[in-house]
Amino acid sequence: MKKKSMSKVMAFCFLLVMGVIWMIPLLYGVLTSFKSEMELMTAGFKLLPIEWVLTNYTELLVNNSSTPLVKWFFNSLFISVSHTLLVLVVVSFSAFAYSRLSFRGKNGLFSFLLATMMFPSVVNLIPLYKIVDVLGWVNTPLAMIVPGAAGVFNIFLVKQFMDNIPKDFDEAAQIDGASEWTIFRRIILPLIKPVLLVVALFAFTGSWNDFLWPSIVFNDIEKMPITSGLQLLQGMYQAQPTLLMAGALVAIIPTFVLYLFAQKYFLQSMSLSAGVKG
Repeated sequence: MKKKSMSKVMAFCFLLVMGVIWMIPLLYGVLTSFKSEMELMTAGFKLLPIEWVLTNYTELLVNNSSTPLVKWFFNSLFISVSHTLLVLVVVSFSAFAYSRLSFRGKNGLFSFLLATMMFPSVVNLIPLYKIVDVLGWVNTPLAMIVPGAAGVFNIFLVKQFMDNIPKDFDEAAQIDGASEWTIFRRIILPLIKPVLLVVALFAFTGSWNDFLWPSIVFNDIEKMPITSGLQLLQGMYQAQPTLLMAGALVAIIPTFVLYLFAQKYFLQSMSLSAGVKG
């Protein structure tokens, strides 16, 4: 018992130290956004501001037309929400087909999809840009909403969760005359809500934090999402770190709030081997 208690204390201390190491830079960045530029340059390293100011936020959000941070924020919000909804539709239907339906070449096709995960995503940038350009989606939200909607990892995750649902449910519904659509909508979909919450969480944060792809397909300042907009902000305010910290803090608000409220579902849904609760 003493050894177990000691190991728990050591594990707690280790996790506490790691948590502090991860939190200090974030906390410093947040507090820096409330400092004046003069204080940052003259006061040296001080965690708390001597004088709390909101001028960095007012300059970025209210008095700045060359870097429309509010416009970028809502562009990213629209893109991320739309992309997440599309991912949920595509992934749930695809996983249902691979898990519950029978068709020729199903196993071979699914194995091929899994094999594509071995290639780095950067390989697809040039051909994907060519496709987006041909479709006329450059500088439009569709360039970020549609690509990546059928993520192989998400399909695999949902399919594995569906495989744990007894097929007796399907057979009982078919005896009662239910169609495949009815089985999916009335039986399968309510049971896979936990894993769909995880997929939605991954899809939203992945779309919101994506930097490389929007930097390629957007060159119109008004239509940029916030990640590529921050790159432009860094070029304009390179010598003003307080403004950059304020912009970065605005950019992390949605993902922080999402994790804050979805943490319970996120942790609960990670244990896919638990199967279906009765």
